[in-house]
Amino acid sequence: MSTFEYEQAFSRNIGWLTRHEQNQLRHKRVAIAGMGGVGGVHLLTLCRLGIGKFNLADFDTFDLVNFNRQTGAAVSTLGQPKLDIMIQQARDINPELDIIGFTQGVTENNLDAFLEGVDLYVDGLDFFAFQARQQTFAQCAAKGIPAITAAPLGMGTAVLNFLPGGMSFKDYFRLDDCPESEKPLRFLLGLAPARLQMDYLADPSTVDLANRKGPSTIMACQLCAGVAATEALKILFGRGPVRAAPKGYHFDAYRNKLELTWRPGGNRNPLQRLAIAIAKRKLGL
Repeated sequence: MSTFEYEQAFSRNIGWLTRHEQNQLRHKRVAIAGMGGVGGVHLLTLCRLGIGKFNLADFDTFDLVNFNRQTGAAVSTLGQPKLDIMIQQARDINPELDIIGFTQGVTENNLDAFLEGVDLYVDGLDFFAFQARQQTFAQCAAKGIPAITAAPLGMGTAVLNFLPGGMSFKDYFRLDDCPESEKPLRFLLGLAPARLQMDYLADPSTVDLANRKGPSTIMACQLCAGVAATEALKILFGRGPVRAAPKGYHFDAYRNKLELTWRPGGNRNPLQRLAIAIAKRKLGL
């Protein structure tokens, strides 16, 4: 059995990456908050790309309801900390990884440490973790750290990049000036203005934003990881087109459809304001 060698382990990336770029990835640090549905598969995908350093945060443990989509969820990991399991899986891919773990998740008190020395942030927080998400993206903006969110929606993914000097998460989503009950709606419609996933929702009763519940699929999580890692590569190397907020895109594998989205002003855009008003009326908000 051969010992681990970074160059050999990731040699098949060469061609799509140069050897110099691959070596650069070895020294890049990526922060991921949340090790569940998208966060866990983000981590493993970026590990296989050859990223060598991570700051990871999660406070939760694996439960049976995670089995349909979370890469670390298994009978053998029930009740175990998601952070511990995903670090173990990542180090099975690359035992040389430099990982700093945050067992309390991301909080106002540890965000400075969580984002220390970070080249890129990839969002893996639970959909409804609005306070943690707002604080994390605000700190990324303040520190000039590019941030990616790839949302698993139906059987597809909606992607937004927030780059230094560009439109901020705060200005795009406008979650600070609305009641807590409206945040899920603004976040969902901001992520996916094209709403491609809604045409094939088999049971609408499973979408319960008021009680913070909704359906999910593994296909969406895996698509998220693929596109987020691709965006990460382009951002870290400054090559290839990067759509930054208020521009984004939504790919839906079920519908075989790609929509390039653009909402100038984010949720202030008249089309977004109309969509939010209609949705609020339907939900009785």
